[in-house]
Amino acid sequence: MPEKRELKSMEKGELYNLTVFSMCAHNGTHIDAPRHFIQGGKTVDEISMDAFIGMAYVAEHSGVVTDNDATEIIANAKKQNMEAAKRILIKGEVEVSLEAANVFASSNILLLGNEPQSVGPQETPMAVHLALLSADVILLEGIRLSAVPEGVYFLNAAPLNLAGTDGSPCRAVLIDIER
Repeated sequence: MPEKRELKSMEKGELYNLTVFSMCAHNGTHIDAPRHFIQGGKTVDEISMDAFIGMAYVAEHSGVVTDNDATEIIANAKKQNMEAAKRILIKGEVEVSLEAANVFASSNILLLGNEPQSVGPQETPMAVHLALLSADVILLEGIRLSAVPEGVYFLNAAPLNLAGTDGSPCRAVLIDIER
């Protein structure tokens, strides 16, 4: 949970307001860098912005994403827009299985996003994270997609440039390019 503290306050007669806050790098909508689960893996500042900014495909699913589901999601994304197929966002309460993670990892995608706070099973997240992060698939977790229909969008999910960190909060924005 983010915490804030006022360092300066105009209400207390000071010249300006100044707030400091602290929070976990994996709080709310955030990205996971490979360093999150890989010793010596890339940190947030070492990841190309191409992973976070560009065309993306939103797919709707519920429950566990299987290898067949992952294959179908990628195929549908490629039919819609080859560039969007590099950034897959899964709408719904989902859990990516290890088999699906391996499909996504072998598909040369740059980013995989989902609504829950973790891409894999809550109890045993390591295997899914390792499969994806080892393939340099950046994770965007906690993105809110409930009002977003399936389809192709322009995504800007640039993280804070927190040098040397394993993750970072971000403000993910989808732009409907059809409008």
